[in-house]
Amino acid sequence: MALSEHEQRLLDQLEQQLHAEDPKFANSMATPAGSGMSTRRIVLGALVAVAGIGLLLGGVASDTPFSLILGILGFLVMGAGVYYATTRGKKGVPANSPAGRKEREASTSKNFMSNLENKWDERKRDQ
Repeated sequence: MALSEHEQRLLDQLEQQLHAEDPKFANSMATPAGSGMSTRRIVLGALVAVAGIGLLLGGVASDTPFSLILGILGFLVMGAGVYYATTRGKKGVPANSPAGRKEREASTSKNFMSNLENKWDERKRDQ
């Protein structure tokens, strides 16, 4: 369902205000064009999952004393492949961040939210 012109203007105003008050947070929340699922991860994860299924079936079909261990190992490999295929890589995540960063973000978000509430109240009074 498409947004009305009024809703689109409000959304644009909120986005501009967010970029003005906290551009670093706004840029981190923006979705880049290549942020979708990686085809390489999907293919590699699917291959690992198929190998896990093969191990699982091999463990079930064999009469060796290690068949239970082989079946459990196959199940774990299969699960790891599916997990790898369905998660996204962690690109651009810094290894270590400053200790006070979360406090600054919390105070910035409080100021941002209070400003949004004030502007919303002003709009309601004007209508």
